[in-house]
Amino acid sequence: MRTLYPELFPYKEHQVQVDSGHSLYVEESGNAEGIPVLFIHGGPGGGTSGAQRRFFNPEKYRIILFDQRGCGRSTPHASLENNTTQNLIADIEKIRLLLGVDQWLLFGGSWGSTLSLLYAQSHPEQVSGMILRGIFLCRPQDIHWFYQQGASAIFPDYWQDFTNQIPAKEQDNLLSAYHKRLTSKNEIERMSAAKAWSVWEGRCSTLDPNPNIVEHFSDPHTALSMARIEAHYFMNMAFIKNNQIIEQAGNIAHIRTILVHGRYDMVCPIEQAYALHQVLPNAELHIVRDAGHSAFEAGTTDNLIRATDDFARSRA
Repeated sequence: MRTLYPELFPYKEHQVQVDSGHSLYVEESGNAEGIPVLFIHGGPGGGTSGAQRRFFNPEKYRIILFDQRGCGRSTPHASLENNTTQNLIADIEKIRLLLGVDQWLLFGGSWGSTLSLLYAQSHPEQVSGMILRGIFLCRPQDIHWFYQQGASAIFPDYWQDFTNQIPAKEQDNLLSAYHKRLTSKNEIERMSAAKAWSVWEGRCSTLDPNPNIVEHFSDPHTALSMARIEAHYFMNMAFIKNNQIIEQAGNIAHIRTILVHGRYDMVCPIEQAYALHQVLPNAELHIVRDAGHSAFEAGTTDNLIRATDDFARSRA
């Protein structure tokens, strides 16, 4: 069973001004002459952490992490202005050009898989491969499953805590009700809604309860950006066409792709990975029999690190 590589620290950090309002945190670690890999975090709005550098052999990879608009160490925090999928795709290209990368491996989970796929479909010539976890196609039914009806039947106790924030008369559209509160001018109302939103996701992210993950999701800084930005994106159906990822899969069929998905993923059910695999038949699909959604469950971590090691060997 493979485990995370030892802790390491960035050798270079950047603040990249991508427009007049947004500045993005970007870091590089590992081997400056190694295989470029871009870690694309989830959420949207989740931000990066040091543990995410550790999926890659630091002797083989030039490890690039960045915080998307409005989250992590990017500024302004939790901002929704000029924050769309198209903005994020353009930001990734700006980072690539700034760092002088010709092609890079994309590594993303959950929303990170969504954004990786959308970027690759827009810029296939810049992508040397993809390692994707917890596939999220961001279709209306995928959003409905987690925020209205679906996961609610698996976690009714956690669901009750989530819905308790919203009056009964508004519970027929919880996404809209939460969005209203998360964009309220009332700071107490915003923070209360943000914590409930993020804790719901954290509680559902693992097969076995993991208080450390729930604690991370409930951190006020993380919760506010994740909840506000997720609600903003999901209210706008991620600023993409319905089923866009599946319908444009032909653009990326030639890119080596490894999919890793927990059998018991309740945030992004495995049907999404299976649907993607149907239109990318040359992709590898690894189903982790004893895992949910999180990258930090043992079986999922093992599969992801085997994938990055295998990709490095193939580039040797």
